[in-house]
Amino acid sequence: MEQPEDVVIIGAGVVGLACALALVEAGRSVRVIDAGRVGGGSSHGNCGTVTPSHAPPLAAPGMVATALRMMLMPDAPLYIQPRVDPVLWRWLLGFASRCNVRDWEHSARVKSALLNDSRARLGQWVHDYRLDCEFVESGEDYVYRDPRAFAHGQRETELLHQLGVGVEVIDGQAYEAQEPAIRPGAAGAIRFAGDAALRPDRYVAELARAVRERGGAVVEHCSMQSLAFDRDGVTIHTVQGHLRARDVVLASGAWSPRLADAVGQPWLRRAMQPGKGYSITYSSPSLVPRRPLVLRERSVCVTAWGSGFRLGSTMEFSGFDDTLNPRRLSALERGAREYLHQPVGPQVHERWFGWRPMSCDDIPIIGRAPGREHLWLATGHGMMGVGMSAGTGQLLADLLAGRAPAIDPAPYRPERFV
Repeated sequence: MEQPEDVVIIGAGVVGLACALALVEAGRSVRVIDAGRVGGGSSHGNCGTVTPSHAPPLAAPGMVATALRMMLMPDAPLYIQPRVDPVLWRWLLGFASRCNVRDWEHSARVKSALLNDSRARLGQWVHDYRLDCEFVESGEDYVYRDPRAFAHGQRETELLHQLGVGVEVIDGQAYEAQEPAIRPGAAGAIRFAGDAALRPDRYVAELARAVRERGGAVVEHCSMQSLAFDRDGVTIHTVQGHLRARDVVLASGAWSPRLADAVGQPWLRRAMQPGKGYSITYSSPSLVPRRPLVLRERSVCVTAWGSGFRLGSTMEFSGFDDTLNPRRLSALERGAREYLHQPVGPQVHERWFGWRPMSCDDIPIIGRAPGREHLWLATGHGMMGVGMSAGTGQLLADLLAGRAPAIDPAPYRPERFV
């Protein structure tokens, strides 16, 4: 058994490493372990946007009818693969029960608190830790081609204003003059000037570097097999041997339900589902958008960095199906062609999929695990793992130290599912 640690974190994705960095800064000795490699899950191929504007949850009024229609469309932005899966259908019933105005607003306010805190904190982290991850305070635009969809999208602006998100509505002709990458025919755009972007794989690698430079350990290919609890802490059984820690943090993202029994939290299986997303990364075309875009009617995210160009998004509930579906990848390119003069780059660098950790209320699960004094959870961030990472890390570190956190931790507590 190795030298005991104050904290062992299970999961070397964006949330686990952000927790590790906040904890080592708080003076804790930390070891991060991962069954694969650093940032090998959804931290790798997402679009890297940091978006307080994305506070409104997926569980919105009318979403149930939308999801049912899309079940017949395998390349739809939201797709539920028809199959016999009682755990999925129970999760979907919980999700459907929240598709009402009251719960939609509650989830948006709770997510906003963490997104806003994390957005401010992330900029400071990039500066303080010299994170070389192509971070830019770019803003983000939602772009519409259908006037009805544009009008519908503006219904959220009042709530976003209340949540402190700056919103600018731009008509189609004015937007086309501002954004040369857009094809003619835009109905309009909604701009969120406070959003930002970064290269997510580089951000995660830089978090790992910062943790190691400050004395933390990050161990790859070290899967957790089981935990044994006693009064003084936890013994972690891994494929590389046993570890001992005062506290353990489960930050394993979409894999959390698969580890539910191993960590003694079986309720995680009904609280979370993997939501499969896709992306294609290219060398940059000669004409790229000036800021990240969401092509709203097609739910395609477009991000350009100095090092590349990415189309991403879609949400597919197909369990842990590990096939790279070419039909869904093609839908990203088809959607981009409707909006952009140059929708793809000259060379494809990567075709990718990853599983997002979707909680049924679209709110992260952060806090002490029910019934376990020395086990903590930081999971369930859905599509917002990058954007919520710094805030989650600091919140978890404050809770573990018994300090008053910057935001109210109550809405994120795991007990809401027990």
